[in-house]
Amino acid sequence: MLQDIDTPCGYGAFWGEVQSTVHKGLGVLGCVTNGSYRDLDMLAPGFQILGGRLGPSHAYVHMVQFNCQVNIFGMLVGPDDVVHADYHGAVVIPAEVVKTLPAAIDLVSRREKVILDMARSPGFNAAQMRETLKKSGEIH
Repeated sequence: MLQDIDTPCGYGAFWGEVQSTVHKGLGVLGCVTNGSYRDLDMLAPGFQILGGRLGPSHAYVHMVQFNCQVNIFGMLVGPDDVVHADYHGAVVIPAEVVKTLPAAIDLVSRREKVILDMARSPGFNAAQMRETLKKSGEIH
């Protein structure tokens, strides 16, 4: 997580080819930032980034604080928080529920499979959808 505190936010990009390569070399797999990023075709292979905007400009960067809480578009994140991010966005996952995630993911996947299988079948209709939603809701 990297909070850009400039005004306007994201004027210059900290993240690009060099920073993604350096940070990946240090074991960082990605970043969520409210700032901008650049060099999409040259980011370190596999480095994931979710940011405020794309921007061509380099930035004059100086770290103000490290290992502290940041605010990324209203999402408060602390140094030890777990963050799930993909191209849809990011969420903070409370540490106390992390161990329950595999079971929750499995349940959602099983419920959705029933719906997806039916929706992809020939002759799918609204009556089948109602029945399928009932079956999906009975999966525990």
